[in-house]
Amino acid sequence: MRYLHTMLRVADPEAAIRFFTLLGLKETRRMENQAARYTLIYLAADEDFRGDGEQGDAEVELTYNWPPEDGSAAETYTGGRNFGHLAYGVDDIYETCARLQAGGVTINRPPRDGHMAFVRSPDGISTELLQKGEHKAPAEPWASMSNTGEW
Repeated sequence: MRYLHTMLRVADPEAAIRFFTLLGLKETRRMENQAARYTLIYLAADEDFRGDGEQGDAEVELTYNWPPEDGSAAETYTGGRNFGHLAYGVDDIYETCARLQAGGVTINRPPRDGHMAFVRSPDGISTELLQKGEHKAPAEPWASMSNTGEW
């Protein structure tokens, strides 16, 4: 398993980038999803930086959820909700989820796609698990399993 990133929701991406740049991080890559209306901005420290457009060894992911198209107020985050999740790359998403489930952990977002799952720590910290390399082929029981709770 390899640590990948920590996700933080931000209300003002440029202000957040200025802060993390002053801290010593630099932007590695940026992705925009028009359909889902969000922007992901990844930053890494010098020792974790591998080059522009490349995934750093460990990153901070800034997630900016765009304001609603209807002009209503943008989402605000309270109670620590601006902290998103930890993320780890795993060698076998299905084996990892089976081991966690056998240990009593609820799989909140099962790896239906053979790529991504979410679980929560006993303190409610959301943790994303991502299959290293290529996605695995969809497999049961995961492919037909529904989400449980928040992730």
